[in-house]
Amino acid sequence: MFSRTLLPRGLLAGFACLALAVLALALCGSGEAEERTLFEKTSLYSRILVTENDQGLRILRFEEGGARQSVVKLGDPDHIELPYARVMPVGLALVAKPQRVLIVGLGGGTIPGFLHAHFPQMRIDVVDIDADVVEVAKTYFGFREDPTMRAYVEDGRRFIEKRRNLYDLILLDAFSSDDIPYALTTREFLRSARDALTAQGIVVGNVWGRSSNRLYDSMVRTYQDVFEQLYIVDVPGAGNKILIALPRRQRVTRDALARRAGEISKRHRFRFDMGDLVEYGFQDAGEEAPRGRVLTDKDRTRNAG
Repeated sequence: MFSRTLLPRGLLAGFACLALAVLALALCGSGEAEERTLFEKTSLYSRILVTENDQGLRILRFEEGGARQSVVKLGDPDHIELPYARVMPVGLALVAKPQRVLIVGLGGGTIPGFLHAHFPQMRIDVVDIDADVVEVAKTYFGFREDPTMRAYVEDGRRFIEKRRNLYDLILLDAFSSDDIPYALTTREFLRSARDALTAQGIVVGNVWGRSSNRLYDSMVRTYQDVFEQLYIVDVPGAGNKILIALPRRQRVTRDALARRAGEISKRHRFRFDMGDLVEYGFQDAGEEAPRGRVLTDKDRTRNAG
């Protein structure tokens, strides 16, 4: 219960000055950390910009002032700064003992580095179309290849089209400065991704939600056209949606997936609980009437822009 107490005028004035000072300090502390530029270059595909803030976080962008593609704390693969990168590994909860993983889109190497640290025996292939991005990931973000983790400089779609029955988990995380390349959204591409899966495999895609992505409903519809089961997990504090696609009928409830995801987080000592993330934003895409249209290669020219 709030109670009012009468105080001398001078004391009230002192309290007022103190409150203003505290407020000013809080406002200064709430601003974004200052960043200094470490590297910038225009590659064949984008403007690559690497900065570091006063908290020691290194940030990758593909244009000046653009969205953060990756944020890495050097020497600490457990530090996952971007909210969507904590949700993408939820797919592990739907694959029994994944042995081989493909990640399309390297960026600064946050997700492959995290998976490699917690699953050192897992074979991780990463493919990125931009050789300069791969070099930047190695030079500025601590990405390292070894016998169980390898980076390929290649078009992600062509890379997948040459693989069959190989991956237990495919993570689609390729973005340009502001969107997913259209060639990585079509029915034909997703069919190739499906063909590259093992019998137990799944595809997990990171996409922008409806508010900032005019093709969001069509992307969801296209996944539903190719895969038997589709689940969506909203990302807290971000505009991302994580699509979890299964080439088989496998009904799973929010509670069941949250429980499995939480067990994995605890067993492998993640700093965050994937179960909480599932509880926050899980939905079965099949429970809503489909919107949009199926995206195809025939519409590629019309939608490329």
